[in-house]
Amino acid sequence: MTTRVRASKPFITNADSTKSAGLNRQGSGEVSLPQKMLENAYDSSPRGNGLRTARIRYTKPSITSAEVNYVMDAARHGWGERCYEYIDLFEQLFRAHLGVKHAIATSSCTGALHMGLAALGVGPGDEVVLADINWIASAAPITYLGATPVLVDILPDTWCLDPKKAEAAITPRTKAIIATHLYGNLCDMDRLRALGHQYGIPIIEDAAEAIGSLWRGKRAGSMGTFGTFSFHGTKTLTTGEGGMFVTNDDALYEKVVTFSNHGRARGEARQFWPAEIGFKYKLSNLQAAIGCAQVERAEELIARKREIFFSYKQRLSGLPLIMNDERPETVNGCWMPTVVIEKGVPFNRALLLESFKRAGIDSRVFFWPLSQTGLFRKIHHTPVSCDISPRGINLPSYHDLTGEEINRVVNPIVRCLVRAAA
Repeated sequence: MTTRVRASKPFITNADSTKSAGLNRQGSGEVSLPQKMLENAYDSSPRGNGLRTARIRYTKPSITSAEVNYVMDAARHGWGERCYEYIDLFEQLFRAHLGVKHAIATSSCTGALHMGLAALGVGPGDEVVLADINWIASAAPITYLGATPVLVDILPDTWCLDPKKAEAAITPRTKAIIATHLYGNLCDMDRLRALGHQYGIPIIEDAAEAIGSLWRGKRAGSMGTFGTFSFHGTKTLTTGEGGMFVTNDDALYEKVVTFSNHGRARGEARQFWPAEIGFKYKLSNLQAAIGCAQVERAEELIARKREIFFSYKQRLSGLPLIMNDERPETVNGCWMPTVVIEKGVPFNRALLLESFKRAGIDSRVFFWPLSQTGLFRKIHHTPVSCDISPRGINLPSYHDLTGEEINRVVNPIVRCLVRAAA
């Protein structure tokens, strides 16, 4: 029996694993972290008594031995003809979790959205309607294809796309509507899908922030013409960076599969033969290995997000603010617990952010309206978006957040609103 000669394969040793991570190995064999990685503590003592309190990050992943073991296996064995094993398994597990026919792992949600729009034929002269409150990654792929994002207003309770405003923005140039599920909140998929049916326009779900959210029992991302997901390091399920394209449309799936592999069609017998110009948005086998363990733990990770959200909600009850929306027909995956201070309440977000900083607490502002960036020209009147954004803030919600840490986050909010009411 002879050993098969591979065209290329990596050379990995145990020593490489510490060198590549920038770790320092001490004489005893113990591995120590670089100094900058150890600077996670913050002195929050008002009396300056030297007591140090761990900094509360707004998010960080939950990584267990399951993720580590899968990655080690992928690093040792996932090469050559096995280089797609964890990618295939990740797609299979995610399809089952979401209840869809097709899933394609990608390097980002942005890439998944780009390929999906391209497969729908979006191009120069076309328009795509989406909410003014959005991270720019939802709008950027539209511009990559030469089309025009059309920004419309949001609903004041869900902070998601207002179906009436979306309908008012439809023109003969409208090629698609993007329904972004914000912070785990859900768009009104009944009304949006009815719009899509009435006007013959695809409804796309940007479910980057909606793992665990359900609309009438159906998972976010599974109801539109196609859906996209993010596995960025901040998300409920993570691969560090990564995304997923999902659909139940067989023909659309085949187009995106071809796009995703530099335009090489499945079943093409000629090696390296492209049928068309495609893209390179592939997820690596190593990242997919992390993803497999994360999907296997999905219900645990989602449940913990919801537990943290409701802990905040209980502690903040009675204050003049609203939090993530959950109505009878929905379940909110609670990716990012968010508070929006009620209109008319004196509130200075900059002061609250400074209070968080002094207490060693990370926080995030509510997304800015894209219309305020000066990057887009087709903008409908968006007063709700412009009013809500400066009154909103995202709260820390990582998996291992403790009750004591939740109290530390809540205290500056309470003090801020009590002072405002005085």
